[in-house]
Amino acid sequence: MTPERRERLLSVLNKRQAGLTVVLENVQDPHNISAVMRTCDAVGIQEIYVLNNKIPRHKKWGAKSSSSAAKWLTIHQFSEVDECITALRQKYDKIFTTHLAADSVGLYDIDFTGSVALVFGNEHGGVSEEIRAQADGNFIIPQVGIIQSLNISVACAVSIYEALRQRTLAGHYNQKNLPDEQFNSLLNQWGFIGEEEQEF
Repeated sequence: MTPERRERLLSVLNKRQAGLTVVLENVQDPHNISAVMRTCDAVGIQEIYVLNNKIPRHKKWGAKSSSSAAKWLTIHQFSEVDECITALRQKYDKIFTTHLAADSVGLYDIDFTGSVALVFGNEHGGVSEEIRAQADGNFIIPQVGIIQSLNISVACAVSIYEALRQRTLAGHYNQKNLPDEQFNSLLNQWGFIGEEEQEF
């Protein structure tokens, strides 16, 4: 590994956020998943959770232009809701789902400076009732148009960029956020990704 490449990898790892993640529940279109992965990488999310308990497990992550992001992320796949929720509770203090309900809060009212997992649901049915029952609350993205929904990858991007904004103001990107063991393991793992596959 060249010194320049090592410096670049260290720069990216120093901005990875341990207290922020995205959960995709039964998202069908692999292109949507790929787009979410690319945005997660862009804002410094390292770990994402993919729950497929009503659709087949994904074997690949969509178009080549987006799927390259998967190499740089830690992807946890689950086929059981309880197993996924248990894993989330071990690492994150709050779980919020995208769902329009009487008690839903606005995206901008969520405190993203803490430890937060955001759940995005199936393109047609949204987040399941089973997940919502175990979450800490629901949130909505403010919209003033006629069509009151966004594509899942767009909804995710809007949401986690608000998280980036808040966490930037709080100084979370100015210091190493990942635990030492995970940081060093990723640095070693990324070092073996071929030069020809690099996105930088």
